[in-house]
Amino acid sequence: MDTDELVLAACREIVDLTRDRNAVLIFTSGVDHCKHVAQKIAAFSGRECAVVTGETSPGERAEIIDRFKGKSVPADLFGTPKPPLKFLCNVNVLTTGFDAPNTDCVVLLRPTNSPGLLIQMVGRGTRLSPETGKQNCLVLDYGGNIMRHGPVDMITVTDRTPGNGDAPAKKCPQCLALIHAAYQKCPECGYEFPPPEKSNITEHAAKDGIISGETFYDEYAVKNVYYCVHEKRYADPDAPKTMRIDYEVGINDFRSEWVCPEHTGYARGKFEKWWKNRAAPDCPIPSTAREAVALANDGLLAVPQSITVKSVAGEKFDRITKCVLGERPVMREPGDDSAKINDWPSNSPQDLGVSDYGSEIPF
Repeated sequence: MDTDELVLAACREIVDLTRDRNAVLIFTSGVDHCKHVAQKIAAFSGRECAVVTGETSPGERAEIIDRFKGKSVPADLFGTPKPPLKFLCNVNVLTTGFDAPNTDCVVLLRPTNSPGLLIQMVGRGTRLSPETGKQNCLVLDYGGNIMRHGPVDMITVTDRTPGNGDAPAKKCPQCLALIHAAYQKCPECGYEFPPPEKSNITEHAAKDGIISGETFYDEYAVKNVYYCVHEKRYADPDAPKTMRIDYEVGINDFRSEWVCPEHTGYARGKFEKWWKNRAAPDCPIPSTAREAVALANDGLLAVPQSITVKSVAGEKFDRITKCVLGERPVMREPGDDSAKINDWPSNSPQDLGVSDYGSEIPF
């Protein structure tokens, strides 16, 4: 988590994204991480970045907080004021009981599995401050917290009741002692467990909406496209099936949509429009999902070049709002289509390594 590469990339972006901000409060994961981040923020911004941890004395902490709030703090006996602080890093200190309404940016350079703690951290920047001209608060999440818990105005914090189960444990590979899972060093023999290889923070802030209803549009180049028949889990065998389209936009990164050739009314009309925009001229509009997949896999649909995806914070599924297509293909001479339709491989999401949404389909 405290690798130099990650810290450098994140701090460089933080300084760049907060050029128009006045009070940036940064939450980090540990004392060493906090000091490392403060050092890099100061180097990139050319401004002091203060540090507050559990080791900071009460007097020093009070002075740092006053400077962060923009209060005058004398630097010498002559009353020369110290400059106000724009950047302030902390470790598990400035969550509750800390009130700085002028905070107009909160940076989450740490993950948390606690929805309550997430609300407390983000809440440090949600106070109104008309006297400072503050209009909003920018939240930069490098720990995947919004993706993990959802928009902060939709989080429900429940009381935890003490459990009766056994504490999580692991076995020391050197002395085979059974110890608590939180130990990084075996208390019996001193064996030091290797740190986890995967970091819990990212180089760039997430784009997830902090407040429900925030809408984002992202454009992706399409590397490949896959078609398959989708059947809802536990559905009646005679229930209408859908055609699922998976757009590959990166390594193991897919965006999906569904169309409904076997439905009636609005859903069928939407499918017919979708098909006519893509299919070769004179290609018949299929009446079943299996027929549509077979024709698509036979090269009778235009190849997608790029897609635009609409994401709304608080909603489970993204939606594809635009698809830029290549040239429509030429209709081939009719052949024995029945064999192709019946024998065509499923090309299922499981075979492609794409997430299976089960019975939940976003239409």
